[in-house]
Amino acid sequence: MAEGAKDWLLWQLADSAFPTGGFAHSGGLEAASQQGEIGSAAELAAFIQTSLDQAGHAALPFVTEAFCEPQRFGEIDRLCDAFLSNHVANRASRSQGRAMLLAVERAFALPSLAALRSRVLAERLPGHLAPIFGAVTRQLEVDRSSALRLFLFLALRTLVAGGVRLGIIGSLEGQRMQSRLAPLAEQIKGRCEELRAIDAAQTAPLLEILHGAHDRLYSRLFHT
Repeated sequence: MAEGAKDWLLWQLADSAFPTGGFAHSGGLEAASQQGEIGSAAELAAFIQTSLDQAGHAALPFVTEAFCEPQRFGEIDRLCDAFLSNHVANRASRSQGRAMLLAVERAFALPSLAALRSRVLAERLPGHLAPIFGAVTRQLEVDRSSALRLFLFLALRTLVAGGVRLGIIGSLEGQRMQSRLAPLAEQIKGRCEELRAIDAAQTAPLLEILHGAHDRLYSRLFHT
């Protein structure tokens, strides 16, 4: 794929209009807000920093593993399923992974993507977001470094957008926050890009507890 074409592909995948379903999820932010843990921009920024670090250590290893060893996709996907013991996070990961796979299959019409989706359905695989992301970006010929960076960019953007939708910050403040936190996301990418599935670890127990409480909220704007 020509260099310019790769840029266009990355922009399309990063576009909020690309229908992967990410904006239906808050990553535990809504539960944390309703529990009184987040009420200001500073507290939101701290939450996002913690979430990004967790994404680097808990999700990025599965992206990398599926990218580097696509022939082991089923094993990696099932390992990710076992790792995600939080039922809310597990459900969200399945939902977003399957939505992404369907979207890329329909958008790019590559036989390899159709084969991957058929395999997920035929083998009744969980279809978690991280391994799906790694496998899909490999099939789309995105280089590994860009794939990992894109994964963290989408995680950051989704959390900032969640803060805006919940009324914690305004749209312009959200853009400033995303700009300020981008260097941190790049640092996390650098620290975690060589981690593999066996190295995956949960780094924020409180975040996991808050996320798991989402189903008990009286009213909800997000699915998870």
